[in-house]
Amino acid sequence: MSDLPRRAVTRSAKLASLPLGFAGRTALGVGKRTLGKPAEAVAMEIQQRTAEQLFKVLGELKGGAMKLGQMLSIFEAALPPEIAGPYRATLTKLQEAAPPLPAAAVHKVLAEGLGEDWRDEFESFDDKPAAAASIGQVHRAVWKDGRAVAVKVQYPGAGKALISDFNQLARLGKLFGVLMPGLDVKSMLAELKERVIEELDYTIEADSQSRMRAGFPADDPDFYIPEVVAQAGNVLVTEWIDGTPLSKIISTGSAEERDHAALLYCRFLLSGPKRAGMLHGDPHPGNFRILADGRLGVLDFGAVDRIPEDFQHRMGRLLRIGTLDDIDQIEAALRDEEFIREGVDIDTESLQMFLAPITEPFINETFKFNREWLRDMAAKVTDLRPTNVVRQLNLPPQYVIVHRVLSAGTGVLCQLECEIPARAESLKWVPGFAEDGDDSPIDAADTELAG
Repeated sequence: MSDLPRRAVTRSAKLASLPLGFAGRTALGVGKRTLGKPAEAVAMEIQQRTAEQLFKVLGELKGGAMKLGQMLSIFEAALPPEIAGPYRATLTKLQEAAPPLPAAAVHKVLAEGLGEDWRDEFESFDDKPAAAASIGQVHRAVWKDGRAVAVKVQYPGAGKALISDFNQLARLGKLFGVLMPGLDVKSMLAELKERVIEELDYTIEADSQSRMRAGFPADDPDFYIPEVVAQAGNVLVTEWIDGTPLSKIISTGSAEERDHAALLYCRFLLSGPKRAGMLHGDPHPGNFRILADGRLGVLDFGAVDRIPEDFQHRMGRLLRIGTLDDIDQIEAALRDEEFIREGVDIDTESLQMFLAPITEPFINETFKFNREWLRDMAAKVTDLRPTNVVRQLNLPPQYVIVHRVLSAGTGVLCQLECEIPARAESLKWVPGFAEDGDDSPIDAADTELAG
């Protein structure tokens, strides 16, 4: 970790540079307007340069700043490709380039968690990590009972880095507000900080994985959740599972294999809240495997959103209303859930154009997810002009992880270039989506399809 800017003073200085840069650009913009440059052109230029600096600094930092950048896809989606592209590349490079912990440091974490005689718990332990992430790394080992296991070890100091970053980022609300003036940044940052701090606690992750496994038991015909073998301190030991990574299905799978994987992937994300009361919050392809028996194996339960039953119904109702043609009813529902904040005016025609592709997969019997459709969808939000409706929308704290899963999950389905019955899956698994009522599009054909 020595090549990362870990010292608090250095990290704080980088984050503190953001509002200073914005202030300078704002002053420059006032000068240009005085000289006769159109106000909208000046505003767009300020926003673009602000975004460039914001994502450059976030991309240079590990810990909370980088995780924030990864999670806030709503910002990335609202940016032109020339900004978002290099930003994504920077994050990917940082994640892949994270230097592994030396074996001695790994052994120290294991001793602190499992005790000085930690080696007695294993038949064998591979000092070379099998995978690395933003706050820890995974080693392959054989447990004392002969089972192949994955041993997750957290980087020393990762918690302090995360908390330090979020404390700094909480002071940047006005800067984020330049890009998305309709957003309640303070509340969203508070929610993100709480979630990321939870991710540091392997006790919570072990509990989440066990609860998810209870909702998807070992004999489930569609899914396999590895069993938690042991957890102590900054160490988490779970069953090791082999299979074909979802990323390989994306790159080399046949149409049949891609459709099969996509259906299970969609079903798992949609059914998690109903079956286990939880939503897997990191739907990256690296967390999924197609097992030899055709089931979908699921990994990494550090980012999990607990979804109460009443909130499941609220989400389902909102999605159902979104499939209707009544834009006034859709606007009212969005205001009820605070996606449109009090006092914010929305152009309903622009809102309807923006929402149409988002709800499209849940209207017809089947839907073809592909990259072309995703590009068309992205084109509706990659416009920084003040008139773009997406800039007026809010992301309520309780929907932060839900939004992340919806946007990232949709992206993965489009990478799979698949055709699946997403509506039927929603009818079966999402409470509130299939309820009858004056605003419900459900009919007898839908009921038969859901069954």
